[in-house]
Amino acid sequence: MVIDVHSHILPENVVGLIRKEGSKYGASVQKRGSAEWVVHEQGYTYPLFRKFYDAEEKLLDMNDMGVDFTVLSPAPPMFMYWIDDELSTTFARFVNEGTSRFVAANQQRFRGLATVPLQNPTAAVEVLHEAAKLTGLCGVEIGTTVEGKTLDDESYDAFFAACETLDWPVFLHPYYVGDKAGLSKYYLTNLIGNPLDTAIGAASLIFGGVLDRHPKLRVLLAHGGGYLPYQIGRLDHGYTVREESKTCLENPSAYLRRFYYDEITFNFKALSFLIQQVGADRVVIGTDYPFDMAESQPLDLLNQVPGLEPSSSKKIKELNPLQLFRF
Repeated sequence: MVIDVHSHILPENVVGLIRKEGSKYGASVQKRGSAEWVVHEQGYTYPLFRKFYDAEEKLLDMNDMGVDFTVLSPAPPMFMYWIDDELSTTFARFVNEGTSRFVAANQQRFRGLATVPLQNPTAAVEVLHEAAKLTGLCGVEIGTTVEGKTLDDESYDAFFAACETLDWPVFLHPYYVGDKAGLSKYYLTNLIGNPLDTAIGAASLIFGGVLDRHPKLRVLLAHGGGYLPYQIGRLDHGYTVREESKTCLENPSAYLRRFYYDEITFNFKALSFLIQQVGADRVVIGTDYPFDMAESQPLDLLNQVPGLEPSSSKKIKELNPLQLFRF
């Protein structure tokens, strides 16, 4: 079995809400030529593909990619960390209910991840526990920062403790709804910004002692872990020579295997290095479907890795996701 752990959904009820009341959330659905687009007031736009919410289209594409089972996570712009607490809490519940309904109708091929209003940690814990009672949800997706606040902030400790209690993994995913300073050209907000944000989120969990305080916390990093696995030596060096970096119990590299990593690197040499660096038992299949930055043939990428044993391939395709999400 091949399990894709990084694939996105825009539940149909959420699309309907944005059509009717999008102004409250700073988003709208607009017609551009023959296609519809989701437009955020901060500037980010993306096509409203039917495959975001249509099970039949998702299944056809999964079959084409050789994927048997998919763990669906909300499209990151749906985090809504930038709106007020009450609205964001309502919106998160709406997303989770929609994702659950989608999965419940297609449980033989799908599971889903929840979202929470992380800008309000108390509400985030409440929504997390509510989501754990919904059919088909098996974890939670959060941003790598929350409108500038990093994940080592002590206000998030109760949230991470709740994830441990529920035995739910956390999927760390970058998000943006507008350009970032210095990255506005050439789509660098995504091309460089996404791996950078993933590394920032992971480094915050390491240096901030979050992984020390929450030893049972399971965390999945998007986009091959961003820059973390490839620049971990720099973090170790900083831990050795800089007093402000001596904040975790061990060298940063000792925490690499506390994370899981999707394979989305778009380069078999980078993927090969990742597997060597963290071990085949910490890597999983991911696609980032249905965005244009998706890895459309995830098995082709994996099959290019030289010397990969069949047992290691089976771990990456099936056993590791089952261990991570426990469904």
